[in-house]
Amino acid sequence: MKVTVKNVMTVDVAAVTANAPFHTIAELLIDRGVSGVPVVDADQRVVGVVSEADLLRKEEFKERYYGEEYRPPLRTRLRHHLAADGDVQRRAAGETAEELMTSPAVTVTPSSSVIMAARLMDRHGVKRLPVVGDDGVLLGIVSRRDLIRVFVRSDHEIERRVREDVIVRNLWADPQSVRITVREGVVTLSGELETRSQAATAVHVTRNLDGVVDVIDELGWGKDDVAPVPTAWGGAA
Repeated sequence: MKVTVKNVMTVDVAAVTANAPFHTIAELLIDRGVSGVPVVDADQRVVGVVSEADLLRKEEFKERYYGEEYRPPLRTRLRHHLAADGDVQRRAAGETAEELMTSPAVTVTPSSSVIMAARLMDRHGVKRLPVVGDDGVLLGIVSRRDLIRVFVRSDHEIERRVREDVIVRNLWADPQSVRITVREGVVTLSGELETRSQAATAVHVTRNLDGVVDVIDELGWGKDDVAPVPTAWGGAA
């Protein structure tokens, strides 16, 4: 039911080797319209990533190292202040992928959920993640734009998935017992299921479907099978 990285990743990947020169990398980013490229070794294992930010670092720190009248943005200055000074200087002067790249690379596997990929991007402040196998070999790449595709499913597709994946396969309920309406990703569930626990499960599972923005719960049930929660005094809440 969950969409994985395999479902949205790009397999036609632009990659470079460690000895790729600065200008070759810059031209590749421009020609392919991407914000970064994986760096691979001779066995196609990912050893790092070179991004637009890595290339721009050379310009950002010209004043610092070459005395030019340039002051990087505050966020950039803070980021490099927290980094090791020697590493900043080395990468600012870099001429090859090995010297410019961020390493180790932040990667995901094809079986990772798109939510996990989004969290990794946010945590590390990156726009793209190389997708690797268990052996570290490059299989594809996933970008923020790829992840957004999950949330632009049509209302019709979301309705179909709720009916088939939630009501029928998860609850084994009569698909006609629940009315499902979807508008702009917001799902409204109404009708009646056999038990209160079924109704609660339907709402919970639907809310966790990829592409669902929110769930409006209008479900009823025939039998209340949810046990009362005991209180500290021994009675029911």
